[in-house]
Amino acid sequence: MSSDISDRSDRVPDGTSRDEAPQFVLPLVVRIEKAAPPARTDALETAARAVLVMLSDERSVGEGEWARAMRDWQDARIRKVVRRARGAEWRRASALPGLTVLGAGPTTETASTAEVRVFPPVPLDGWPKELAKLQVSGTELDDAEPPPAPDPALPVLWIAPGLDMSAGKAMAQAGHGAQLAWWELSETERKAWREAGFPLAVRTPDAGRWRELTASGLPVVRDAGFTEIAPGSCTVVADHPALRS
Repeated sequence: MSSDISDRSDRVPDGTSRDEAPQFVLPLVVRIEKAAPPARTDALETAARAVLVMLSDERSVGEGEWARAMRDWQDARIRKVVRRARGAEWRRASALPGLTVLGAGPTTETASTAEVRVFPPVPLDGWPKELAKLQVSGTELDDAEPPPAPDPALPVLWIAPGLDMSAGKAMAQAGHGAQLAWWELSETERKAWREAGFPLAVRTPDAGRWRELTASGLPVVRDAGFTEIAPGSCTVVADHPALRS
């Protein structure tokens, strides 16, 4: 499912409009086998960590092999697209350059641990054929039971209550939230989070708590509204302990 962060400066460093700059997208593929799909919260948390793993990978920074694509992507609209794969589709996607991140959910007879593969950014109209043919729709995932309250010491990505988003759309939004938190952290704070393995939780607060969070000064994702929800909708608050006032 496609998604875009809209609440950034309208200009890139050279003064070009972000909409006029070449557009790139960060592809994420979630493995969804028919017999045992992952739980929704596990998939959302794994997608968020996948974005962080890509942002922090040595190949994504400096003179790394993915660094140019990462810079071009972040200089335009920050787009992410989540697609689904299973069986041979997943094996073909896994053969492409990228990173696979495993979730923390247990494997049961009816649910598997989430697996998300993230790839270096690609041009909006230049997807590899192995990914272009994958379906965007069909990422309807559920939790067998409500997730527990998050550990207060953990970073939490709070998903807006009342917004009807598919799992794929919510995964992209969680990735946006993780990215906003990453941008706000110092190098020391980033290093500590990375070395800890990017622990985080994704939860949905009640309406009253959501109002408090959106007024707290923490980073807020406002979606560009390309799919599913209205433009400018507040979708995620990135609540990292280092950013709490």
